[in-house]
Amino acid sequence: MTGQFIAFFLLALIAMGGSVFMISSTKVVHMVVSLAFTFLSIAGLYIMLEAEFVGMVQILVYSGAISILMLFGIMLTRHDQEEVPAKRGRKFIAFVAAAVFFGFVFWGIQNTNWTSQAKDYTTQNNVKEIGIQLYTQYTIPFEIVSVLLLVALIGAIILAKKEDPEDV
Repeated sequence: MTGQFIAFFLLALIAMGGSVFMISSTKVVHMVVSLAFTFLSIAGLYIMLEAEFVGMVQILVYSGAISILMLFGIMLTRHDQEEVPAKRGRKFIAFVAAAVFFGFVFWGIQNTNWTSQAKDYTTQNNVKEIGIQLYTQYTIPFEIVSVLLLVALIGAIILAKKEDPEDV
């Protein structure tokens, strides 16, 4: 057992545990916190795969910005504190669906012909390659996404500022 295997096992366990806790939790704040743990562990897995840029972007964008955005969304919206009890039949159907999905994924992994040739990516500069592709081939989609995010931000502000007719 190497240190890399132990780190992978722990990060994968945190990612799966955080995602299961996010799905099974009934409080929205607990869901966001567990989702942040999942995002951080996935960033650790990216770093272990020597994709440092993607790992750092995962930490900055998802673990930081998206989690904070969700918390602000929770604080700005009104929601009832009443919890809706889950029906037993739905839990059973969800468990069966998850087991079937796991079976398909396991079967697919076992029947895949994995090649033993590994490419050496350590000599490449990942950030430089991403920058070249982003600002040459994908400039228009990059700008469209920035405009889309700006429109979503303006829409969120308008929805948050909308006055309630009872308060007027």
